Amino acid sequence: MLEKQLTGHRVDRSICDWFWDHVISQGDSFKSQPVIASPTHYLFQVVREGITFLACTQVEMPPLMGIEFLCRVSDVLSDYLGGLNEDVIKDNFVIVYELLDEMIDNGFPLTTEANILREMIAPPNIVSKVLSVVTGNSSNVSDTLPGATGSCIPWRAAEPKYANNEVYVDLVEEMDAVINRDGALVKCEVYGEVRVNSHLSGLPDLTLSFANPSILDDVRFHPCVRFRPWESHQVLSFVPPDGEFKLMSYRIKKLKSTPLYVKPQLTSDAGKCRVNVLVGIRNDPGKTIDSITLEFQLPPCILSADLNSNHGTVNILGNKICSWTIGRIPKDKTPSLSGTLLLETELERLHVFPTFRVGFRIMGLALSGLQIDKLDLKTAPSRLYKGFRALTRAGEFEVRS
Repeated sequence: MLEKQLTGHRVDRSICDWFWDHVISQGDSFKSQPVIASPTHYLFQVVREGITFLACTQVEMPPLMGIEFLCRVSDVLSDYLGGLNEDVIKDNFVIVYELLDEMIDNGFPLTTEANILREMIAPPNIVSKVLSVVTGNSSNVSDTLPGATGSCIPWRAAEPKYANNEVYVDLVEEMDAVINRDGALVKCEVYGEVRVNSHLSGLPDLTLSFANPSILDDVRFHPCVRFRPWESHQVLSFVPPDGEFKLMSYRIKKLKSTPLYVKPQLTSDAGKCRVNVLVGIRNDPGKTIDSITLEFQLPPCILSADLNSNHGTVNILGNKICSWTIGRIPKDKTPSLSGTLLLETELERLHVFPTFRVGFRIMGLALSGLQIDKLDLKTAPSRLYKGFRALTRAGEFEVRS
């Protein structure tokens, strides 16, 4: 456990014991609550890749402020360390503490932009680790402040210069869907992000517009976005950070269909369960659907499984998860998975049915239908390169049996 006290009033570590006691007793239902009221504190929690980020306060405050700050901390650590897991944080705990020192001051968020933090604290690499061992100095903090810290645009480095001015925009979407055992669509929505990779000289002022912004249900912006142009004309006007960043995120609800269908059929008697699963294209999106996978957890009462497919590979993992890697749907046949599950000796029929989790990827298409209209730069340099891409992949895509 890493602990950082951010104000003069020290918070007793016993609050963590209270938190974990309730996590153990209540399970996932407790961990899914972002805001928790304890007898003495208000707690905010965010879980990323199995790591729990916990903040506490003794006074009332805007809850979204605490949640947003924890999300920023997790994003910055993931960006700095190349991922989030227990071993990575243990190996780089000095940098974690240095980042927390710069990101919050006396309990208030201060510098949360990764681009500015990189100028203040060098990311870990082999050279810096060797130097820290040789010199005995483990600090990665720079002796000088970045020029942007005193600027009215704190997310952008001061006057960067490039020989080639480039800006690229990616639409990345994840489809969450739930399909019941009758094949009816219970829920289908898309969570998307607009990611920008900007390498522009000087102080660029960009305008990004969509062809159909009315389909967006929920939006969340990077601090660089001016809210008034969006509120009046649904146009994104902003001075971008230097490098890669998430410009906005959005959600589109109540979609009518999914690109794939999954038809599971399970019949059991006499201590055996016969499985047959078909996977195919429901609505052709016009782009290739690849990286198709299907996973399901075998019930605890299953002693053994004999499963085969006419396309792709089937593996039974050690934790009783069946993984079927399909890849692409062939044109000459429908991929099918079939086989037999052997039940425990005292069971005649299967009473617990698995949920199938589907994965896929579609390059060059946003399934929500969102389209970028144009990207304009007010003071365009003589040579400017622009590009747009789209990607859709499966999020929480479940088919119940």
